[in-house]
Amino acid sequence: MEPELDALIRQADGADPQAAGALFALLYRELHRLAEANLRRAGAALTLSPTTLLHEAYLNITGRESLDFADRGRFLAYASRAMRGLVVDYARRRRAKKRGRALEITLAGDEPPSADALRATEELTRLSDALDALATLDPALAELVDLHFFCGFTFAEIATVRGTSDRTVQRDWRKARLLLHHAMLDDGAEEAAR
Repeated sequence: MEPELDALIRQADGADPQAAGALFALLYRELHRLAEANLRRAGAALTLSPTTLLHEAYLNITGRESLDFADRGRFLAYASRAMRGLVVDYARRRRAKKRGRALEITLAGDEPPSADALRATEELTRLSDALDALATLDPALAELVDLHFFCGFTFAEIATVRGTSDRTVQRDWRKARLLLHHAMLDDGAEEAAR
């Protein structure tokens, strides 16, 4: 990692907005790629652009105090988690509009989401809720999911960031997937019972 990036990550803790801005500029392309990946996973129903999502995440991150990032991987995992939260909130608002829970008068010809889009939104919401539950149970496993699934890091890159072996990361990945699968099945069963 280049020394300038390393120093900016240590300074970008909410107390130094200039360092956060410089870090954002330095990692803009990578953060834009994360935004595109988060929107791709959310499905085509969202009318949110990657640039808008990236800038909203930037405002979210720089608006918080006492954030501490040990390295590039943890910063990107946090940025991805912030983007995921924004995408889920946006999808929930669109779903509420479809169900008639929100009345909003706009001049744009924004069509309500289709049934397929609603299902994709519900799956995204269940995945996000399952990841949040996993974060309370085992934060390291939740961070691993953010780094691999949402940030696109390889197991070798994650092993380097964590200072562990590739096999350990793969074993943790299988454990995280199993826990997420069970959490999503349980959540789906609860929704079906309603």
